[in-house]
Amino acid sequence: MKTLITNLLILFCFAANAQQASISGEIQDNTTKETLPYVTVTAKDSALQTITIAITDERGIFKLQNLPVGPLTLTFSFMGYQPFVQNLEITSTSQKMELGIIRLQSDAIQLNAIEINSEKPNISLKLDKKIFEVGKDVLSQNGSAHDVLNGVPSVAVSPTGAVSLRGNSSVLVLINGRQSGLTQNNALDQIAADQIERIEVITNPSSRYDASGSAGIINIVLKKNKKSGFSGQVRLVAGSPNDTRFNPSINYKSDKISLFSNFSVRSSDYVGLYTSNQSSINNGSPVLMNHVQNEDRHDNGKLLYFGADFFISEKQTITAAFLKNATHDNDKTHLLYDYKNAVNNVQDSILERNGKSLEKRDYNQLEFNYTRTFKKTGKKWTVDVQYDWWNSDKNWNLSTKRLAPAVVDYPGIRTSSVGQSKDLLLQTDFIQPIDSISILEFGIKTEIRKVTSDFLAEQQKENNWEIYQNIDNNLNYKETIASAYAQFSSKIGRFNYMAGLRTELTRIAITDLKNTYSADKEYNKLFPTLNMSYKFKASTLQLNYSKRINRPSLYALYPFNELTDLNAQYIGNPELNPSYSDVFELAFLKTWNKFTLNPSIYYQREKGYIQDFTYRENDIFFATPINIDHEIRTGIELSTLYNPLKWLQINAEMNFYRFEQKGNYRGEILDYNGETFTCRLNTQLKLPSKFSFQGRYNFRGEQRNAQTINNSLQSIDFGLSKIFLKDKATLVFDVTNAFGLRQNKSTTIGTDYFFTENSIPNAARYRLSFVYRFNLTDPKMIRQANSANRN
Repeated sequence: MKTLITNLLILFCFAANAQQASISGEIQDNTTKETLPYVTVTAKDSALQTITIAITDERGIFKLQNLPVGPLTLTFSFMGYQPFVQNLEITSTSQKMELGIIRLQSDAIQLNAIEINSEKPNISLKLDKKIFEVGKDVLSQNGSAHDVLNGVPSVAVSPTGAVSLRGNSSVLVLINGRQSGLTQNNALDQIAADQIERIEVITNPSSRYDASGSAGIINIVLKKNKKSGFSGQVRLVAGSPNDTRFNPSINYKSDKISLFSNFSVRSSDYVGLYTSNQSSINNGSPVLMNHVQNEDRHDNGKLLYFGADFFISEKQTITAAFLKNATHDNDKTHLLYDYKNAVNNVQDSILERNGKSLEKRDYNQLEFNYTRTFKKTGKKWTVDVQYDWWNSDKNWNLSTKRLAPAVVDYPGIRTSSVGQSKDLLLQTDFIQPIDSISILEFGIKTEIRKVTSDFLAEQQKENNWEIYQNIDNNLNYKETIASAYAQFSSKIGRFNYMAGLRTELTRIAITDLKNTYSADKEYNKLFPTLNMSYKFKASTLQLNYSKRINRPSLYALYPFNELTDLNAQYIGNPELNPSYSDVFELAFLKTWNKFTLNPSIYYQREKGYIQDFTYRENDIFFATPINIDHEIRTGIELSTLYNPLKWLQINAEMNFYRFEQKGNYRGEILDYNGETFTCRLNTQLKLPSKFSFQGRYNFRGEQRNAQTINNSLQSIDFGLSKIFLKDKATLVFDVTNAFGLRQNKSTTIGTDYFFTENSIPNAARYRLSFVYRFNLTDPKMIRQANSANRN
C-alpha cells in the first residue's frame, strides 16, 4: 500500500512538473499599442520541429503549455505584420516564463496585398459572441445603424426602430462599450453605417458588463484610425425615396498620437402607409370604422465624431473624443376616418385630420479614457469618464375637419414638447492576473442622469389658445445607478470557468409640476454570473448563467401622450417597475475547414415581465406598458457559416422558442402560451472583375399574446458592389424591403372591440453610393519609422 501511494505521488509530481513548463505573453501593435487578437504563435525545438501552436485571445494574450525543457524558437505571425522570431530556453528552474508585451511591426506591402486579395468573413461566430464586420457586408454600407443591425445574426430592427435580440426587445445597446443617448428614441438611424466598424452580440454577458437587458448586449463599435500617416475616405450616397448622405473622414497616426474623425450630413425622406379596420360598440350600437394614414417624413441630420489617442509611454495611453449629433425633422401626416353603422352599413360620418410636426434634437457626448498596462502580462487599469447632454424641441400643429354628412371645421390643436438631459458616467476597471492561467477582475461605476420635459397641449378658441384636456405639465426625472463587480477566471486542463458577482443600486425620482405623477423608487440587487466551457480538439461546449435586469426606458415612463391620432394614443406608465431575469444557455461551437456550426439552447424566466396593454376609454384606444407576473421562454437557436468556395459565403440562422405568460391588469386575465419562429438566409458572392453580390431573406413567424396577434413578416434585400481605381474606390447599389414585402399586420381583440391594422412605415428604398479611400503615407516612411522604433 505504501509503495502504491509513493508511486502515485511520484506520478502526480511528474505530471505537475510537466504541466508547469509554460510561456505566456501579450501581443500588441507597435504603433497603436492596441492588443492583437488571433495572432498565431508557433513553438519549435532545436531541430525546428513544431511542438505546439497557440492563438492569442480577444485581449491579445497567449499561453503555450506542456513545453519540454531545452532551447525553443517562437514565431509570431499575423496577416499585415512582419513575422517576429524569439529564441529562448526553458530550464528546470524557469518552467514558467512571462514574456510581457511583444509588439509586431506592420508590413505596408503586405497590408496592401491583404486589402486586395484577402478578407475576413463578414460574420464571425465565436462561443461568447457573434461579430459582424460592417465593411465586408454589401448591404450595410449605404444606410444607417438600423441597416447594419438588420444583417446581424439573432438581431432584428422593426420598421419603427425597436431593436430586439432573439425576439426579445429587452436588449442593452452600447456604443463603443458604453451606454449612449444615440441608442434611445430611434436615434440609431442617425449613425451612418460607414462609421461603424463592427457589431458584437453577447447573449450571456459576464459581470463586467451592466446587468441591464434581459436578452443580452449589442455593442456597436465605431471606426478609429488604424493606418500610419494620413488616411481617410469620402462617401456619397443617393437614394429613392430621397436618401442623400455625405460621409467624409480623415485620420492621422504616428508613434505618439492618433487622430480620428468622422463627419456625416444626411437628408432622408420616408413614406409610410397605415390602414386599419375597426369594429366596436358605442352607446350600445355597433360601429365600423376604416382608417387610412399617409405619412411623409423628412429628416436632416449632422453627425460629428472626432478624438485622439495620446501614447504617453509604452504603457500609458489617454483617449479623448467628442460626439455631436444634430437632427431636424419635418413630418407631415394625413388621416382619414370613415365611420359606418354596423347594422345597416350606412355611413355615419367622415373625418379628416392633417398634421405637421417640426422637431429639433441636439445630442452631445464627451468621453475620456486612461489606460495603464504593466510589465506583468495581462495586467491593466482603466479609467473612463463620459458626459452626455442633449435637448429636444418638438411642435405639432393639427387641423381637423368633418367632411360628411356636412362640412365642419373643428378648432385647431397644437402641442409643444421641450426636453433636456444631462448624464455623467464614472467608471474604473482593473485586471490582475494571479498566475499564467488565473485572472481577477474588478471595477466600480456610477451613472447620474437628469431629464426634464415640458409638455403642453392647446386648442384654438377664436384668436386665442387655451389649454386642451388639462395637458400642461413639467416632468423631472432623476436616475442614479451605482455598481461594483468582481469576477475570477481560470482553467483546469481543457475546462475553463469564470464566476462573477455584480451589485447595482438604483435610485429613481419622478416628479411633476402638479404632483400628478410622483414616484421615488430604490432597489438594490445582486447579479451573479457563471461561464463554463470545455474545449475539445476542434470544438467547444459552454454553459452560461446570468441574472439580469430590464429597467423601464424613459419613453415607457413618460406619462404625456401625443394627440396626432384621433382614435389611438400611446402613454407611458410612471408606476412601471423593472423586471428581473434568470438566463441559462448551453452553447456548442464546431468549426471545420469550410463550415462553422453554432447551436444553442436557452431558458429564461423573467419576473415582472413588461409588455404593452391596450384598453378603450371614451372611444379612444390607449396602449401603455405594464408589468405582469412573469414570462418563461425556452428556445433553440442555430447559426451556421458555410464557405464552400472562395467566392461564396452562406450564412443561415434560425430561432425557435416557446413562451408562457402569466398576469392580469384592470381585471383582464393576460395568461397566454405560444411559440415563435424566425430565420434568416444571407448569401454573398465574389464575382469576376471585383464585383460582389449579396442577397438576404428575413422571416419572422406569427407572434401572439393575450390581446394581439401579429402576422408573420418577411422581407428581401439585395446589393451589388464594384471595386475599381486600384482598389481605392467602391460603387454600391442596394435595395432594401424589395417588392414592399415588409408589412406589419396585426389583430387586437377586446371585450367590446375588434380591430385589424396594416403598417408599412417605410417603402422599398433604392440607393447608390460611391466611396473613395486614400492614404497619403509613403510605405517606405512607415518601414523606416518602425525600424527606428525598434532601435
